[in-house]
Amino acid sequence: MWKSKSEPAEQKTYAVQKSDAEWREQLSPAEYDVLRKAGTERPHTGEYDQTWTEGVYRCKACNAELFRSETKFDAHCGWPSFWSPLAEDRVEFIEDRTLGMKRVEVRCANCGSHLGHVFDDGYGTPTGQRYCINSVSLTLEPTES
Repeated sequence: MWKSKSEPAEQKTYAVQKSDAEWREQLSPAEYDVLRKAGTERPHTGEYDQTWTEGVYRCKACNAELFRSETKFDAHCGWPSFWSPLAEDRVEFIEDRTLGMKRVEVRCANCGSHLGHVFDDGYGTPTGQRYCINSVSLTLEPTES
């Protein structure tokens, strides 16, 4: 079950806590807009949209491991897509009714940063889900050969 953005927000304590000023100092303006203000990068512009390097994708804000390359697929949507997070406790889900749509926002469970959205639209994936994640919210740690 997910929380709703339209309901009053409960104050959640995350493992990584920083002030707004600290986030602004750590992150670039684009990273801050997406990770801390739930913005979205333009489609087909992100670094990892068409990257197929094996490795682990981490939260750009706190370095938490979120996704593995084995679950990444080409959804032709313009953003990196995964069919599953590394583990369900790595992300949290919030009902998002902004922009006149009903979607499910995906956030890092370690620091509360916005990552993207998850859709139950099939694509023939093992879970039937598409985690549509902003490249700017991730870093890729390649698997050592």
